[in-house]
Amino acid sequence: MKIKQLNQRKQEKPKMKRKKKIMMIFKVILGFTAVSMVIGATAHATYFKGKLEQIKPYGQIVDVDEGQMHLFSIGNGEKTIVLLPGMGVALPSADFSPLMRKLSEKYTVVTVEYFGVGFSSQTDKPRTTDNYVEEIRTALREGGFEAPYVLMPHSISSVYSEYFASKYPDEVEAIISLDGTSTAFYEEMPSYVKYMLPVAKLQQSTGTLSLLAQVTTNKQQLLTKGYTEKEISDMVIFGGFTLNENVLEQIASSSEYIRDTMDLPFPESVSYFKVISKETYETPNKQLKMTPQKYQYDHLERIGENVEYEILDGNHFIYANNADRILEIVDSVLIKANQ
Repeated sequence: MKIKQLNQRKQEKPKMKRKKKIMMIFKVILGFTAVSMVIGATAHATYFKGKLEQIKPYGQIVDVDEGQMHLFSIGNGEKTIVLLPGMGVALPSADFSPLMRKLSEKYTVVTVEYFGVGFSSQTDKPRTTDNYVEEIRTALREGGFEAPYVLMPHSISSVYSEYFASKYPDEVEAIISLDGTSTAFYEEMPSYVKYMLPVAKLQQSTGTLSLLAQVTTNKQQLLTKGYTEKEISDMVIFGGFTLNENVLEQIASSSEYIRDTMDLPFPESVSYFKVISKETYETPNKQLKMTPQKYQYDHLERIGENVEYEILDGNHFIYANNADRILEIVDSVLIKANQ
C-alpha cells in the first residue's frame, strides 16, 4: 500500500511542476501584456496626443448647432464640388487632398468633415441621416458656399447624398458617387458588430491604432499618388484617434441610413454618376446575399434612367489613383446637366 502511494506521489510531482510552469508562463504573458498596455496608453495620451494637438486645421471652422465643423476648400471655379468622406476616414481634408488639387483646376472644391471627424468637434445630437444632411447644409451655408452643389460622396456618404437630393433637389445639381454604398439593399447590422466597437475603442486608448497607423502606412506609395509629406504625417497621427462616440454611433447605425433612404424617389432633375472600383465590383462580399455585380446594378436601377457609371481600376478608395479621370467625369456630367 505504501509503495503504491509513493508511486502515485512520484507521478503527481511532474504534473504539478508542469502546471506551475504553465501558470508561471501565463503570469509572465499577462504581466507583459499589462505593462505593454500601460506603456501604450501612456504614449497615446502623451506623445501621440501632443503630436495631434500640434496639427492645425487646414481650412475654416464654422459653427453648426452646438458644435463646430471643419471645411477645407481650394479653387475658385463657378461650380462648387462638395467632397463627403467615407466612414472611418480619420482626416478627410488630407485624405482627399490630391483629388482636391486636381478638381480645383476648374472648380471650387470643399471637403466637409462631419462631427467627430478630422478637425471637427463632437456632438451630442444623434447620428441620423437627417441630422447628417442638415449639418452638411448648415456648414456649407455658414462657410459661404451657395447651392446648387455637385456632391461627391465616398462610400456611406453616398447614402446621405441621395437623401439630400431627395429632400432638397434644388440644392443639388449632380451627384458623383465614389464607390458609394447601395441604397437598394438593406440588412440589419449584425449584433456582434456593436459588441466589437467598444473593444476597438479600447485598442485605440492603449495606443494600438497609433502604432498600427505608423507601421502600416506606405509612405512612398502615397507620395507617388500626390500626397505631401505633411499630409501623410497628419493622416498617420489622426489614424490613432479615429474612434469616438460619434464615429462609433455612425458605424453602428450605417444600416439604418440605408433604410431611411431606399424608399425615397430619386429626383429626375439631379444627374447621377457612379464611379465603381474594380475591386469592389469583382470581389464577393460574404455579408451580401447576391453577387457584387447585382449589388451594383440594383443600385443603378434604383436611381433611375438618368444614371451613368464607370468601373475604374483600384480599391474602395478609388479617388486615390483616379483623380484625372474623375475630373473628366465631372466635366462630362456638368456639360450634360446644363444642355
